[in-house]
Amino acid sequence: MPEEAQGLKRTLGPLMLWGLGVGYVISGMYFGWNLGLEQGGTLGLAISTLFIIVMYVTFTFGYTELACAIPKAGGAFDYAHKALGQRWGFLAGMAQNIEFIFAPPAIAAAMGAYFNLFVPSVPVTAVAVISYLVFTGLNIYGVRAAATFELIITILAVLELLIFAGVTLPHFEYQNLTLNALPNGFKGAFAAIPFAIWFFLAIEGVANVAEETINPQKNVLIGFGSAILTLVVLCILTFLSSVGVGGWEAVVYPEPGAAASDSPLPLALRQVVGEGHFLFHLLITVGLIGLLASFHGIILAAGRATFEFGRVGFAPTFLGNVHKKFRTPSNALIFNMLIGLVALGTGKTGEIITIACFGALTLYIVSMISLFALRRKEPGLHRPFKVPFYPFFPAIALVIATVALLAMTLYNPWLALIYLGMLVVAYLYFHFFIK
Repeated sequence: MPEEAQGLKRTLGPLMLWGLGVGYVISGMYFGWNLGLEQGGTLGLAISTLFIIVMYVTFTFGYTELACAIPKAGGAFDYAHKALGQRWGFLAGMAQNIEFIFAPPAIAAAMGAYFNLFVPSVPVTAVAVISYLVFTGLNIYGVRAAATFELIITILAVLELLIFAGVTLPHFEYQNLTLNALPNGFKGAFAAIPFAIWFFLAIEGVANVAEETINPQKNVLIGFGSAILTLVVLCILTFLSSVGVGGWEAVVYPEPGAAASDSPLPLALRQVVGEGHFLFHLLITVGLIGLLASFHGIILAAGRATFEFGRVGFAPTFLGNVHKKFRTPSNALIFNMLIGLVALGTGKTGEIITIACFGALTLYIVSMISLFALRRKEPGLHRPFKVPFYPFFPAIALVIATVALLAMTLYNPWLALIYLGMLVVAYLYFHFFIK
């Protein structure tokens, strides 16, 4: 196929990139993060979230430098490949693929659970599978249509979070933040790290559409910067307005002694307006849209990451082909969907989230090492944007990501072994059959 036919179509502007960046992440505001309260309490999760915010802000500046200098669909894979060579490039690419492929099944399960609240007769798994088919098809149809849809539902999801905060903050009481604030001691802050990461997981997916962005050297910076600012504000607002109405236990346990729920916003809102109020039902409805925004957006980013892996020959080359009519990575999208459906069938949502976080932290570590290596190796590389306060910002991101990865390994040893096993098997395939 001619090289021109293998390229992706440039159609995205800064507003679309903001919609994608926020949309990738926003489901993390709606579900899952409150399980970190069970581990660390208000103070423990707050401490871990503060460090993770610092990590993501400093990481985003560094990653934006890489994305503007090397605007390729492979994201971290392309940066590590250029800076550190084939082996590190493969490691970064596999970590990225694991993050982006394993996050959607967890979100799909939550979508099915939300929908089941409205129509109990429809099985959770059926909703998740249908969602995979529909939104994989939308991404195959065209990136502009997919990004436009993502922008619309992201705006709705952001508005709903602001409405939620507007309803609950008048009932905020500071003493609710101090109730049993550190139930497991400071070690609980380390155990809560995956759930703090869930607030921001996958924002780096903006870099994976750089090749489809108009004037990427300028617009990627605007998209990344505006997205991380929006998400930090929403994270703090959602955390305080949820926990502040009744303490952390009220947004973890539906009833005393019940199993932990991963839907904190409905639990907080029902304390204020009750389950029969229209605002409660509005939150459930738009909450589903928030999940949909991340599900659809990460599918989009995952397709680009897998596509680049195939295009350069680090995976079966059919994954690097684009659809002849729509100029989208259709084979990569379908391949990712099939793996996601297998993961979905395990029913292990929490474990899938943690594995995705392992992939994300590996990606962050290798990307920051790549940034340092490229600054030394290719000082003349055209960098339309340079990370401020170099080398401190990338160093801070690198240190926090490394500590977080070690802490997650300590508290999730079996999942760490599973994740490591994926990397080892993939590398052996690469070493003996591709490299």
